[in-house]
Amino acid sequence: MSVLLADIAIDLGEVDHFEFNDIWRILFKDIRNMGGAAWDLKGCCGPEESIFLAFYAGYGLIFFFINSWAVMKPMRLLSVFVHEFGHASACWLTGGKVKKIEVYDNEGGITGYSGGWKVCVIPAGYVGGAFWGGAFVAMSGSRIGATIVACLILFALFISLFHDPNKTVVFISIGFGILLLAVILIEWLWFHPFLEYVTLFFGVFIGVYSVKDIYDDLVTRTAEGSDAVACNQMWPCCLPRCVGVQFWLIAFAFQVLGLYIALVLMVSND
Repeated sequence: MSVLLADIAIDLGEVDHFEFNDIWRILFKDIRNMGGAAWDLKGCCGPEESIFLAFYAGYGLIFFFINSWAVMKPMRLLSVFVHEFGHASACWLTGGKVKKIEVYDNEGGITGYSGGWKVCVIPAGYVGGAFWGGAFVAMSGSRIGATIVACLILFALFISLFHDPNKTVVFISIGFGILLLAVILIEWLWFHPFLEYVTLFFGVFIGVYSVKDIYDDLVTRTAEGSDAVACNQMWPCCLPRCVGVQFWLIAFAFQVLGLYIALVLMVSND
């Protein structure tokens, strides 16, 4: 899908005015050409891909060296929010009802819900955070893809305000809402590319945070009340640390897959 969106961004950037039908024309044209995606990454890496990789590596270094600093606390809280919204999303998708979404200043959180399929809801926190981190990276290689990422985050923050949020969730929603709206306006009215590298930072941070969080909470120790313990209660044969290792491998794979897909889409549109 991001292949299509990247081409739309290129085609629409070449004209001053466009009609809604032009978007569908470009979409259908690209659907016919999807088989030509450079899955072998032949032709990588040109200047665009090299810059993307440099930013990805830089963001990874930023995480590992200053993640614990106070200045990064808003991003850590956003990562916790994505974790909790993963539980909420799985609950909604399996027919449950979400009562509250809370994120705490100590970087914990809770999602109150009833109903739903617990087999999906319980793993959806850690795994969901890792998935969205990888998805954000994958979509950050194009202007439209990055815009969709920003809109998805804005939508999730907005929806959370209707589910008994605590003060931290309200602050996160307002703060990141204003930031993302400002970045979208800058991208589309004044300066390009800009949004792509903002959403890439979000994807790297949230994805790597999930990998680290799983390792710290579920692999190196068994924390009472954790999602891994809850999984063990459903399936006694799966020890909490074994669940943690599985979550960690999945989280790592999502981040690698996201980077790979981003490069494939960028090379395919060169």
